[in-house]
Amino acid sequence: MMNSLPHQFNALVIGASGTIGAAFVDLLKHSPHCASVHGLHRHSTPPIDFADEHSVAEAARVLGTEARFHLIINAAGILHSEEFMPEKRLADLHNRQMQATFQANTFGPAMVMRHFVPLLASERAIMAMLSAKVGSIGDNRLGGWYSYRASKAALNMLVKTAAIEAARSQKNSVLVALHPGTVNSRLSQPFRGEVIGRPAEDAAADMLRVLDALTPADSGSFRSYSGVELPW
Repeated sequence: MMNSLPHQFNALVIGASGTIGAAFVDLLKHSPHCASVHGLHRHSTPPIDFADEHSVAEAARVLGTEARFHLIINAAGILHSEEFMPEKRLADLHNRQMQATFQANTFGPAMVMRHFVPLLASERAIMAMLSAKVGSIGDNRLGGWYSYRASKAALNMLVKTAAIEAARSQKNSVLVALHPGTVNSRLSQPFRGEVIGRPAEDAAADMLRVLDALTPADSGSFRSYSGVELPW
């Protein structure tokens, strides 16, 4: 697994307390090629909370004293909460939901890129931001889910833009937006995820295979768990 990375590579998973994040951590811990895997979440040491920009900077400062990372995956995000569900109509839009959704899916990951891209190893290194196919503007045929779609579309733009900048100084790096597909998780549970979703372990393994095959020429792209490039 991840044979394209240097032997005994260092990995970091943000959102490690979630279903998909925990699956990434478990797979990487059992990989003989992985020397270390850090899992960060709101209650980890150090903690990381996308509602607190300082926590992102501080986590990067603490981990920056250790070895550089060859693999960084952000698996944190939000689709719904106890307070709201995805909007079906324009009439459902309100600032509180949009702000919470963008905080988790766009602003937090943007701060991760700001503070953690400098921690990527100078040799081959990959940073993956979990996005979503419904964030594709070109593929939007059903409408609805306004905040979630828009937050992921904005995330995709941030990944693309950061990839262009990173390529100037870190020529071996790959930054990518990655669609995990429907996974049986808390996020998908209200939408029949336990029926139509696949196990998180399978999804994580699929995505690691996709990342393993990417080259710096693929940096800034939007990929599905199958490896297919998705439309913006």
